[in-house]
Formats: sequence, C-alpha cells, structure tokens
Amino acid sequence: MNWLKKQLSTKLHHPILGAKDFFKYVGPGLLVTVGFIDPGNWASNLAAGSNYGYGLLWMVSLSTLMLIILQHNVAHLGIVTGDCLAEATTKHLPPAVAGTFLTTAVLAAVSTAMAEILGGAIALRLLFHLPLRLGTVLILGLVLWMLLSSSYRCLEKWIIGFVSLVGLSFVYELSLIQVDWQAAARGWVTPGFPPGSLPVILSVLGAVVMPHNLFLHSEIIQSREWNKENEQVIKRQLKFEFADTLLSMLAGWAINSAMIILAAAAFFVNQIEVGELEQAQVFLTPLLGKGAAVVFGIALLFSGISSATTAGMAGGSIVAGMFKEPYDIKDPHTRLGVLGILTAAAAAIFVIADPFKGLLYSQMLLSVQLPFTIMLQIYLTSSGKIMGQYKNSLLDKGLLGITGITVILLNFMLLKSFFN
Repeated sequence: MNWLKKQLSTKLHHPILGAKDFFKYVGPGLLVTVGFIDPGNWASNLAAGSNYGYGLLWMVSLSTLMLIILQHNVAHLGIVTGDCLAEATTKHLPPAVAGTFLTTAVLAAVSTAMAEILGGAIALRLLFHLPLRLGTVLILGLVLWMLLSSSYRCLEKWIIGFVSLVGLSFVYELSLIQVDWQAAARGWVTPGFPPGSLPVILSVLGAVVMPHNLFLHSEIIQSREWNKENEQVIKRQLKFEFADTLLSMLAGWAINSAMIILAAAAFFVNQIEVGELEQAQVFLTPLLGKGAAVVFGIALLFSGISSATTAGMAGGSIVAGMFKEPYDIKDPHTRLGVLGILTAAAAAIFVIADPFKGLLYSQMLLSVQLPFTIMLQIYLTSSGKIMGQYKNSLLDKGLLGITGITVILLNFMLLKSFFN
C-alpha cells in the first residue's frame, strides 16, 4: 500500500505523466456526448434549422452550458461517494420518494431509447429501404448483443469511434454548402422566441440536457477511479473529470450546432420545411448530391446505434440503483433494466403513427422530467453527510439553482403554449 501511495504521489506531481494520465482518463464524457447527438436531437435540430434558420442556435449554447454544469456536478457524486445517482437516491432518500424519482427516470430512459432505436431504424430505411418495424428489431438486436456480450472498455471504444464518424460526417456536409457564418454567430448568442417556436425550443433543450445522461455519467465516471481513499487522487480525478466533461460537451455543442446550421443553410434558405428525417435526406440529394445524402444516412445509423447503447446502459444503471447496486451487466438487476427499457422502447415504436413527431415529443417528455432529476441531484450533492468536504459550494448551488429554475420556467412556458 505504501508503494502504491508513493507511485500515485509521483504521478500527481509529474506534468508529463499527468498529461498521459488525462488522455487515458478521457472517455466517460464522450459517452455522455452520444446521448445528446442522438436521433432525437436530429429531429429537433432539423426542425429548428429548417423552420427558424439560425435563430435557435442560442438554445444549443444555453443547453450545453447547463449540461456542463449538471454533468460536472453529478460526476462529482460518483467520484467522491462511489455511488451513481440512482444508488445514492435509494440509499439516502425515503423509499417512497426514491421510488417515485427513479420511476420517472425509468420512463425518461424508455422515451430516450425509443427515439434512438427509432432513429437507427429510420436510417436503415433510408439506406436499405427496410420496413421501419424490421429495422427496429434489427437495431434492438444489435444493441442488446453489444451490451450483453461486451465489456465496458470495449463498448467505450466502439462508441467513441461512432461519435467521431458522426462528427466527421457533418464536417463533410458543411463543406458542401454555403453557410452564413455571421448569422450563425449572432444566433449562438442572441436569444429569441419566434412565433410558434416554443415546442421546438423545448425539444432542443430536452434533446441536449437529458435526464438519463445524468444517471449514466455518475455511473461510468467510476471506471476511472484508482484510489478513492487518497485525497490527492480524488482532487486530481475531479480536475481530470472537468476537463473530460468540458472537452466532450464542446464536441457535442459543435455537432448539434452543425445540424441546425446544415438545416438552415440547405432548407430554410430554400424555404423547405422538414417534417421527417427521410425528407431531409431526399432534399439533400438535389441540393448537395447523392454522396451527401448517403453520408447523412450513415451518420444517422451510427448515431442511433451508439445512443441506444448508452440509453440501455443508463437504464441498467437506474434499475440496479433501485437495488442499491452498481451497473454490472452480469448482474440480473442490471440485465433487467437493460432488457426491459430497450424492449419497452422498441415496442412503443410499433404503435407510433408519425415517427418524426414521435422523436420530437420524446424529447419534450425528457424536458418535462428533467426538473425532477435536477432537484434530486442538487439535494444529494449539497449534502455534507453524503459528499463531505466536496459538497456544493454557494457558487455551485447558485449555478445549479439558476439552471433548474431556467428549465422549470421553460417547461411552464411550454404548458402555457399548449393551453393557448
């Protein structure tokens, strides 16, 4: 043990080894990024860009800022306590309260998985003309095979590869089209609520700040723990986590922005309103060429597979947490969560009449559930009993509180718009 402490202490103060350790640490944040570049985001972002041009880019900026604050905070819970958000909820809240919170989280995970499996099935229909239901079954089977047969490290490598391909796909798409970058720059920093845009704004919020990702991040961040009893190691882990989270969330911001920019430059400028993902690919063919349309479909397929995989992991983590257990694919409770949530999501697709609206409404449902998860997270990470010296500071509480209030206000505006 003394030898281990000496080695850890040496690494902590060695800048070169520290840099090497950080690159080994990168990964959990990128898995979270997958969740907010999923097919639900595609639907929300294409609707935003084709209907309102560059005008709703500010919502991607705001959502990503809120996401960094929330993900950074919930990752601290996992690093400091060794418990994911679901485990901590079960351990520290009364059973009835914990059960209510986690049940809503399970429903949010089903909604998320539905959008992601559906997106993969739509991609198969775009690329190979497969029926939507057959594509759903194929995506479900592939994702379950990946989750049930692969180790976490193997899954992490596959998913990071998928994220990279999706990002490169949008770089290629944008290189083919004329973008008004001045309008995009204004859109990123200028809030606006064009008439009728609120449901789309909320779907963008729900597509970026996703409840299941908060549960997932607090779980997978523990794959990077080395020695939780050493205070110096914990502090270094917290610093590495923030760098990983910031880098990963900025990558997600760039990809989400690229989706809206592509839709604005290709569709809004030509007064084309996109109502379906298939429609987007069809319109891209005459505008940018067949190659761009094929790349669009391939990127959507990779997005659907990778995000459905992380949704299954999140579902397994939530259900395992109900039994005060960590995620372990060999454990029956984890398997129950993975199989139950993904199967329920696939079953829901069989009764959806309009796939595109299903994607949008699934993201809105996430946005409605999100305040519950945020309040739960703030309570747990602000507790000295749970977090000790690493509990939220006044600044942390302020930032988290502002984020939670913003989400609640936007949801109130959404409900008001429905009644009007």
